[in-house]
Amino acid sequence: MTTNKLQPTTYRHWTRPGPIPPGAIEPEPGETLDYICGNFRIFQYGNGHRYSTDDVLTAWYGTMCAPRVERAADLGSGVGSVAIIAAWRLTGARFVTVEAQEMSVRLARKSIRYNGLESRFTVKHGDLRDPSIFAGEAPFDLVLGSPPYFPRGTAIEAQHPQAVGARIEMHGSIEDYAMTAARILAPGAVFAFVCPADLALEPTGLKLVRKRDVIFKEGEQPLIALFAASRQDDIPPAYETFVEPPLTIRQRDGSISQEYSAIRLSFGFPPGNTPA
Repeated sequence: MTTNKLQPTTYRHWTRPGPIPPGAIEPEPGETLDYICGNFRIFQYGNGHRYSTDDVLTAWYGTMCAPRVERAADLGSGVGSVAIIAAWRLTGARFVTVEAQEMSVRLARKSIRYNGLESRFTVKHGDLRDPSIFAGEAPFDLVLGSPPYFPRGTAIEAQHPQAVGARIEMHGSIEDYAMTAARILAPGAVFAFVCPADLALEPTGLKLVRKRDVIFKEGEQPLIALFAASRQDDIPPAYETFVEPPLTIRQRDGSISQEYSAIRLSFGFPPGNTPA
């Protein structure tokens, strides 16, 4: 069992921003407890699916693009990483998350308790493709998605069963995420998601509003991109998707780029190349 208890809460004059969570929950064997934003932490399996740059960027892009958020949903929410990061930033918003894997739901609920977010979260265990999963829910101002984007048989499956569904399309493709988002979005709301940069899809019932390629290391081709979409009926037919300049994560020498360092700061991560 490992935790990140030795990670610093200060760096020179920088101090982790945001509320101090109530905590009082310890990792079980095979779990870790890791910083995710500010003083918030998340429970993860040491050998299972762990939150990634995709998750951080999805939360950042969604909270940046959405005009106003009182209610947010996270589709295929895994261990809760995207929603918890977004909740740290959107202090007044309430969240509904949907995840198919019971192992991930258990960890998400544990992290929500640890961070004192129970009054703001509804965690649903189910399939996002099931129309009844959001029955009775009011429309959402922001829908988030960091879906798996490898069809079955096109990528090596992870050894830990909980990590397989985070990479392989076991419980829906990006098209399924988009169709669900189109159904639950409020007028003028935003669906923010990450998927391969070469996506040619105009999501069903949605109109792409913004796109930004992500380059993991300077000089390489973008592998993923961030997308923001709204309901097709809410966007003028003549509107053209705003394609933003690429976001580079690391420079050629391996150091974090200036922009990504600034993004990290905006989510309560330490500055520069200091540990997360």
